[in-house]
Amino acid sequence: MFYYISFLRPPPTQATLSGEPIIITPQIANDLRTEYYTDVQDIFYSWSLHSPTPSSSVITKPAKLTSWRASTMYKEIPVPSPRNARDGEYWRLILSSGTSRKDQVLPLSDENLGHLPFPVFSDPIFFSTRQNKAVKQERIQRSYTLTVTNGDHPTIFHIIEQTSFDLEKATDRKFHQKIWDSGIGLSSWLAQLHSGIVANTALVSKVKNVLFASRCDILELGAGTGIVAIALGILRGLLESPVISGKIITTDLPSALPLLQGNINLSQSHYHPGNAPEGTVLDWDEPDISTQAASFVSGIDVIVMADVTYNTASFPALIGTLSRLIRFSMSVAPAKPPLIVLGYKERDAAERILWGMAEKIGIRFEEVAQIPGAEGTPVEVWVGTVSVNTR
Repeated sequence: MFYYISFLRPPPTQATLSGEPIIITPQIANDLRTEYYTDVQDIFYSWSLHSPTPSSSVITKPAKLTSWRASTMYKEIPVPSPRNARDGEYWRLILSSGTSRKDQVLPLSDENLGHLPFPVFSDPIFFSTRQNKAVKQERIQRSYTLTVTNGDHPTIFHIIEQTSFDLEKATDRKFHQKIWDSGIGLSSWLAQLHSGIVANTALVSKVKNVLFASRCDILELGAGTGIVAIALGILRGLLESPVISGKIITTDLPSALPLLQGNINLSQSHYHPGNAPEGTVLDWDEPDISTQAASFVSGIDVIVMADVTYNTASFPALIGTLSRLIRFSMSVAPAKPPLIVLGYKERDAAERILWGMAEKIGIRFEEVAQIPGAEGTPVEVWVGTVSVNTR
């Protein structure tokens, strides 16, 4: 389980240059925001100039904001505005657990990922000399790094999350608006796989050889914010092979597409030309997959999924979709059934019926890793192989 710094009371979208502080209520909790950090944790703040875009990064030195305790988690905290803010500028507020720039990003390649609560960036705040009506923000940003073995400069990418969602509507799959443990855990494992620092078994080696071959066609189910596909796209862009080809098609419901595609576009400069992830709609309840399958003229090499198990009622539709995708892929490449890579965190033991359902269509899952995080339930990484023709 990971812990996340977030805003229980977010900052406003606009603020005046009157010298008045920004009022927020920080929070440190798990991904569902149902379990709170139990230790005392110092939170530091800094400001990052967003617009007009500076010629070089402008980030103020982190300063201590508060010592967070669950017993005072509803306390409102004043944050001093950036000293040098000018009329018409946009600044992001950064909250982190440490005083260095490294503490403001999530190092996905780090084997100890999650030992401290994850930092957070606010959406840009517009500073003006005019008095404006205070409107609370509904988005946040988190920044991530991917480091190549012996690489001097880590690649930094950003993921926007929508914070205005309703847990009661989980069965409607509103969860696509946020980052969840499984997405971070699976992305971290993929980064470590790319760098060669994961436990090396025959199955793990097979996954690495397929995912990071010069050509690989990947389809993601239940993409949400897109972090897994984006991490894969960046990692594949870091390959030394002279020919990088293949598709990364990342899918979810129509309501997820604006945020998903927006996050893909944020990292456009990091992808190999022609190998950027592509967001598209795939509804598991719809039997027609022809639109999505049309991109894979040579079949699908890998199907990727993270945190697709929170609603057991959706399992028949998920299994049906997997079956159709595998049947399609094997119809064009009979000797190359796709691998299935799953990032999973148990929230209810009943979710594990998915494994038995998968076996009935010829998919056998094997656990290859656990990403422990801070404490509690780890993120499990499973790899599925197709042993028989799906029905």
